[in-house]
Amino acid sequence: MTEPKIIALTAPSGSGKTTIARRVLAAFPEMTFSVSATTRPRREEEEDGVHYHFIAQDEFQALIDDGGFIEYEEVYPGCYYGTLRAEVERATVAQPILLDIDVEGAVNVKQFYGDDALTLFIRPPSLAVLTERLHLRETETEASLRVRLDRARHELTYADRFDAVVVNDNLEQAVDETIRLVGAFLEPQMDAD
Repeated sequence: MTEPKIIALTAPSGSGKTTIARRVLAAFPEMTFSVSATTRPRREEEEDGVHYHFIAQDEFQALIDDGGFIEYEEVYPGCYYGTLRAEVERATVAQPILLDIDVEGAVNVKQFYGDDALTLFIRPPSLAVLTERLHLRETETEASLRVRLDRARHELTYADRFDAVVVNDNLEQAVDETIRLVGAFLEPQMDAD
C-alpha cells in the first residue's frame, strides 16, 4: 500500500485558512481536497459533498463507532466535524491530499501519520484583527461570535505543535509562504518518483 502524503491546514475560524487552501490547490494541480464531514446545518450557498459532507448526528455517530474518521471533534455544542478515513486513504505521493481541519484534528493527524503529514497553523496577526474579520463575514450572531473568539484563544495555544506557523497579516505573503512550505514538503517525494 502506498503511504499517503497529507497537508493539513488549520487555524482559528476567520484566519484565512480556506482562502489559502484554495490557492494551495491551484498551485499544486495534482493535489486533491479532503471534504470534511459535519453535523452542522448547510448554509444556503453550500453544496453537500463539495463544501462539506453534511451528515445527520446519528449517522455521524455510526461512522465514529465504525472507525470511519481519522479525526473528529465536537467543535461547538452539538456540532461535530470530522475527516472521513475514506477521503484520506486515497492520498498518494503522486496525488497528495489537502485537509482544511480544526486545530485538535490536525494535531491528531500528525500523531497518526507522522512524517507523511505536514501540519501548518495559519495564525491571525491578532485577536483584534480576527474579531474584525469575523464581523465582516456577517454570518455570526453576537453569541456565536463570542464562542468563536473564545475558541480562537484556546486554539492559538496549540500553535507550537505544528510543523510551521504562517501569520496571515498579508494574504499574498501568507499564500506564498504556505505554497513554499508545501512545495518543500512534497519535493523530496516527487523527486523520488
